[in-house]
Amino acid sequence: MAVENQSITSDFILLGFPEGRVLLSILIALTYLTILMGNFAIISIIRIDCHLQTPMYFFLSFLSLLDIGYSTVTLPAMFFNSVTYNRRISFSRCFVQLYFFICFGGSESLLLTAMAYDRYVAICNPLRYLVIMNKKFCSYLVLGCYSSGFMNSAFHTSVTSTVNFCEVRNLNHFFCDIPPLLEVSCTDTRTSKMLLYIFSVFMGIAPFMFVTISYIRIITTILKIPSSAGRQKAFSTCFSHLIVVTVFFSTGVLSYIAPTHIDTFDIMILSSMLYCVLTPLLNPVIYCLRNKEVKRAFNKVFSKNIIF
Repeated sequence: MAVENQSITSDFILLGFPEGRVLLSILIALTYLTILMGNFAIISIIRIDCHLQTPMYFFLSFLSLLDIGYSTVTLPAMFFNSVTYNRRISFSRCFVQLYFFICFGGSESLLLTAMAYDRYVAICNPLRYLVIMNKKFCSYLVLGCYSSGFMNSAFHTSVTSTVNFCEVRNLNHFFCDIPPLLEVSCTDTRTSKMLLYIFSVFMGIAPFMFVTISYIRIITTILKIPSSAGRQKAFSTCFSHLIVVTVFFSTGVLSYIAPTHIDTFDIMILSSMLYCVLTPLLNPVIYCLRNKEVKRAFNKVFSKNIIF
């Protein structure tokens, strides 16, 4: 196939959507609404309740903000494509979507790492917890996570946008992402793929290793707690975070580290969907339904509203 010059009017075709799926459209809409309501509820209750003004919930509010961000980048567009059966997306819209998706995803990867460090200090060094995890340090951590996500996304988007794409631009995906975009290139993409792997190690595998080491130290410390009630409380606090981390990093690694052969694209599509849908859904459920402090705060707010 011949290579054509890049143009902002050039369209890509998203092949991930089968035509005429009403049920799929309803499912996407309900999923997005659930993500919005759940994560906005977490942000609101953390701001309202003075007992939730701790580093753990400070990070959680920014995590919910990121979940809202990258689900908004993908799910409304997926709903529109599913309802209208229009699977075209322009060059400019595709790369705007790509930028924000990578930006929010990369920032969340680093923020989950910061949350693991917060739990490590809280359990392994509790006497110095408030000194180490002070408000200024936590703010710098969040700023660093967001800034790194922005820069990482800017680099990947600029590199991918300079690739020469073929005349037939069929993306085997539900939205614009780097691996399917590289597959419709008519030029050598080995350098782009190598850069993707390298940055994926720094933004994905390295943070996951840090999180794993942190939780090994945490579990070792928890097992030394003499009372069973203390051990149970500590495990309950960390278990929810560990579930989110495992789902997020495992699906992310499959999306960007796995070889991009045709026979693996179904796995990549599935992992991407879990990456951008399941994690934003899990956060409100796990942190609200499993957390006694958050449930207590919700009950307090609702009881006040009922009384007045």
